[in-house]
Amino acid sequence: MSNTMILAAALLAVLFALTLLAVRHAKAKAELKGFRERFRGVTDAEAERKRVLSEVEAATASLHDYQKQTQDLETAIHALKTEFAALDEEANLRSFGFYKPRYDFAESSRYQTELDTIRQSQRSMLTAKTAATCAIEWTVNGSKAEGRKSTNHTLKLMLRAFNGESDAAVAKVKYSNVQVMEARIQKAFQAINQLGEVQRCHIADAYLDLRLKELYLVHEYEEKLQQEKEEQRAIRERMREEEIAQREIEKARQEAEQEEQRYQEALEKARLEAEKAVGEKQGKLQDQIQELERRLAEAQANKERAVARAQMTRSGHVYVISNVGSFGEDIYKIGLTRRLDPLERILELGDASVPFRFDVHAVIFSEDAPALESTLHTVFADRAVNLVNPRKEFFGISLDDIVKAVKEHHGEVEVTLAAEAAEFRKTVAMRQAIATQPPAVPVGLDTASSAPAGVA
Repeated sequence: MSNTMILAAALLAVLFALTLLAVRHAKAKAELKGFRERFRGVTDAEAERKRVLSEVEAATASLHDYQKQTQDLETAIHALKTEFAALDEEANLRSFGFYKPRYDFAESSRYQTELDTIRQSQRSMLTAKTAATCAIEWTVNGSKAEGRKSTNHTLKLMLRAFNGESDAAVAKVKYSNVQVMEARIQKAFQAINQLGEVQRCHIADAYLDLRLKELYLVHEYEEKLQQEKEEQRAIRERMREEEIAQREIEKARQEAEQEEQRYQEALEKARLEAEKAVGEKQGKLQDQIQELERRLAEAQANKERAVARAQMTRSGHVYVISNVGSFGEDIYKIGLTRRLDPLERILELGDASVPFRFDVHAVIFSEDAPALESTLHTVFADRAVNLVNPRKEFFGISLDDIVKAVKEHHGEVEVTLAAEAAEFRKTVAMRQAIATQPPAVPVGLDTASSAPAGVA
């Protein structure tokens, strides 16, 4: 092969290699371009890092703002809930605290007199314009007169708003919401003063104190009126009992006098007949005379007791009764009746107002029954079921305690220890029997298959 042909073949090989390299370069360039397009967002690592950090910082700042707003809202919500809980009357009905009387006058008239004094003091402060004041003398358009006019207008609005809230609270106050009404007045005082702070206007603390005193007085006045009504009711009940007792005593005295007269007349007649009789008939008449003399003596004794009871206005019976079905174990009523038959009064207590009858544990006669009853009530005062109204006469004590107290202040007493509570115990037994009975099978159903009768 000639040199020319060898050179041509070499050139062709070189050209082919160059062409192949060019194709591969173009392909690699295209692939590189594709990769660049595909990963354009991450080709600049530093720029991407900065961008991500910037976004993180912005998100962190937003999160902090959100957390602060959330915390502020939670604080505001908590404050509003606290305020609402303090001012919500209905929510506080079952959780009101013990109210300690500020005045505790013995008579309702004293409360009324003190109320008049407090209200007159309020009027005096309003008249003297000391109920609300302004710390700065303002000018309006350069005029002090216009400034005073504007200030007086603001003070009147503040007092009108505060008095409106206070009057509403006083009108609604009762035993179960006195703390709520007090909180409402104080809250209104604070809120109105905050609104007036811009103009340096302020309702006086002394005026707030007068409105709160009025609230306390009205509350205690209503309580005292209710207490006096209860006392009058108790007095009327005691008078009714004494009237019934006096009628019973008078009736017993009249019956004893009639019985005495009847036996006296029969005795005189028997004596006259005995003087004329002889033999066996005279002996029978003598026996009859002895029997009539015995009965006459009993009638005279009955009359003397009735007269003595009528003259002893404080004599009567102190009774100890219980009602397990109505009030539970170890709850006893210690009461007083002046009736000749104290059980009549006890039967009246077990009327439709309680579901079960009372059991009688002791009936104690005393020539000074009110004193004995009062002594027992005083001894057990700290264990009274109702600490507000002691006239209810129920005590959480044991019979042993009662026996000990009666022996100490009166003498020996006979007590029935066990409470029969027949109606209550029978009711409990009946309920237990009903609870253990199997369910009734409807008529027409087979007890074995529960299918209708006659169905295979």
